[in-house]
Amino acid sequence: MEARIGMRNIKSNIFKGIIVFFAFLITVPLVIILLYIIKQGAGQVNWKFLTGTPAPVGEAGGGIANALVGSFVMVMTASVVAIPVGMAAGVYLSENPRTKLAYYSSLCVDILQGVPSIVVGIVVYFWLVKPLGTFSALSGSIALAIMMLPIVIRSTEQTLKLLPDSLKEAALSLGVPYHRVILKVTIPCGFAGILSGITLSIARVIGETAPLLFTAFGSPFVSAALGKPMESLPHLIFTYATSPYDDWHNLAWGASFILLMFVLTLNIITKVITRKWKIQL
Repeated sequence: MEARIGMRNIKSNIFKGIIVFFAFLITVPLVIILLYIIKQGAGQVNWKFLTGTPAPVGEAGGGIANALVGSFVMVMTASVVAIPVGMAAGVYLSENPRTKLAYYSSLCVDILQGVPSIVVGIVVYFWLVKPLGTFSALSGSIALAIMMLPIVIRSTEQTLKLLPDSLKEAALSLGVPYHRVILKVTIPCGFAGILSGITLSIARVIGETAPLLFTAFGSPFVSAALGKPMESLPHLIFTYATSPYDDWHNLAWGASFILLMFVLTLNIITKVITRKWKIQL
């Protein structure tokens, strides 16, 4: 018996070692990419870089203020569109999982989640850019909002499904109207999961380039007008990295570093929120 237990312990340690090895192995490419971007881009970042506008071709210097403002405006506009719609859809799917509408809506969410971002950009191009006759930040925001929707919907749905039915039943038994139960009990109890999904959806779209190539297009000027073309960090990185100028390559590395810090910060915030307000069942 002792020999069998010893053999099982040996096998357990072997498999545990294999799992730890592969868990470490998958982090190596990420660490290499992070260190390389930090090495190439951190030295380019300064106050002038963050507050200046792009310099003309052939002149040294320049900044990314237009891209920072553009990314902020478009992501916030996309969030205003996607978050309420996504939360409402997620609540419906969690409350009515057996209806035909819920079935087909869930199927559409799964399909939308797998649609390539460049396809979303082409669709929004034909929906908005061609009819309006111009590229605009609004069309870029709509494209980003479409990409945010599946993440917000799924996070809301799965979070609310984790909540015990007794919470809702207790509120209903006290005579609270159904819509107030959803707004005052169900959603606040699932706040951490919903908020983490929202944060992840923002981190997902803030680095998207393909849909913005067909919609917002880019602009060398600092602008907050939704009806005009607008620059974004991913598009600026794409433009500068594919240019033949060394100065623009340096700006692209600096912008990549800023974008990387944004994404890392959002993911860290998501982890902190999830741990601090974790749902207790």
